Amino acid sequence: MGEVRSSSQCTKGSYRMKNISALTFAVQSFVTLFVIMDPPGATPIFLGLVAEKSPRVRRILAVQAAGVSLLVISIFAVFGRAILNYLNISMEALQAAGAALLLLVALELLTGNAKKHNDDGDSNVALVPLGTPILAGPGAIVATMIFVQQAHTATMVFGLAAAVVAVHIAIAAILMASTTILNVIKESGVTLVARIAGLLLAAIAVQMLVDAIRVFAAA
Repeated sequence: MGEVRSSSQCTKGSYRMKNISALTFAVQSFVTLFVIMDPPGATPIFLGLVAEKSPRVRRILAVQAAGVSLLVISIFAVFGRAILNYLNISMEALQAAGAALLLLVALELLTGNAKKHNDDGDSNVALVPLGTPILAGPGAIVATMIFVQQAHTATMVFGLAAAVVAVHIAIAAILMASTTILNVIKESGVTLVARIAGLLLAAIAVQMLVDAIRVFAAA
């Protein structure tokens, strides 16, 4: 979920993309992005962040998170390389920044301070950290940029666009379906979910940071 190294696998077949059909290209794009963005893995984090919200708000936040992720992925698909080159930012630096942000959110979940921020009217967890960098992380961004380079025909471009939209529809559906869990568990269960989410998020953040440091050290 958001690791740059996860997307490196899709570069191995970059020379074979010219010989596959647009449908196969779209399916490969969908599967790759779904695995990298990992909506089932993001579910505990999502539940931990929206536990104090009403069922209606939870569903709205699920859709918003998927929408924000779609917007970020789309922007980087079209302008990503130009943006990074203009700002002289490497993907490793972007990954390290995302890791630092995720680590802060994880600490809030582990210490119970996330509830205070969720009650703030100006705070929207669907934007940060759910939409980005949890869903639209460096791994998904890099994978999308690579697929854009490999789309050599109009039908392949259309197939990639359809795959990106389909992935985010699946994300919204999975997150909305997961909110029913909070209707079953009690308050102690909500606290447990929040702590587990914080632990998972901290592990993801540390792994992202370690991967970025390894690349910097090897450079």
